[in-house]
Amino acid sequence: MEKRQRQILHVDVNNAFLSWTAIDRLEAGETLDIRNIEAVIGGDESKRSGIVLAKSIKAKKKGVTTGETLYQARLKCPNLQVFKGEYKSYLKHSNDLYKILLEYTDKIERFSIDECFLDMTGYLIGDTLINKAYEIKKRVKEELGFTVNVGVAHNKLLAKMASDFTKPDRVHTLYENEIPSKMWTLNVSELLMLGRKTIPKLSNMRIRTIGDLAKTDKELLSKKFGKHGIMMWEYANGIDNSEVQYKFENPKGIGNSTTLPVDITEISKLEEVLLALTEQVTYRLRKYNM
Repeated sequence: MEKRQRQILHVDVNNAFLSWTAIDRLEAGETLDIRNIEAVIGGDESKRSGIVLAKSIKAKKKGVTTGETLYQARLKCPNLQVFKGEYKSYLKHSNDLYKILLEYTDKIERFSIDECFLDMTGYLIGDTLINKAYEIKKRVKEELGFTVNVGVAHNKLLAKMASDFTKPDRVHTLYENEIPSKMWTLNVSELLMLGRKTIPKLSNMRIRTIGDLAKTDKELLSKKFGKHGIMMWEYANGIDNSEVQYKFENPKGIGNSTTLPVDITEISKLEEVLLALTEQVTYRLRKYNM
């Protein structure tokens, strides 16, 4: 029996720490949205170790980068405003996102505080993966007040690569047939899991783009880099069989919903939709012994 093609989404919060701090400030009665000024989230500025954890679009345009010291950032952007991060608040926003995503699938891997992989295989209920991606993006913006990028693909690697394309508030696909046009043209440094020390070595081999790496002889890469060389070649060719690492958490309640593309007035059509939704809910109720 042929294996079903996987349906994977990668949801990545745009500029998470800055966005979440902005929301907290606005909810506390502040009128200034720090997303619209030259701002960063950073550590203690009195210590030399204070670094940029997140930056606004305006700060980015001035050359401010994540990970540099606040001192360096101020040299590039004298009007920079620094705001302190609040981990407890970030965790709350992250959990709010997770709760919405749980309405779409139980198979969620929380890859970091601001990004999740979703395995939607078997959860589409007659809908398409791209529709679900747009629905999630819209709901997060309307219900939670921040934006996400959603990568749409058939494996985790491609979904994550896709979510890193143009930002913010976008849905991008990266299917196998799109790899040459959307991925191979990128600089090899854009490929996941490539260390900084590896990039100059690849450059010495005249490998500049992901496409160059994909077309390099696999055995040659294996000899030079060992197992990592094989993995690099596979990633460059869009090959990734890793599973979404989820753990089931017993929910307090179980529900399911879908947004219909058009208004439906026929009872028979509505019954079909309700049946599909009911099947999903009852399946999950049985799984949790509820």
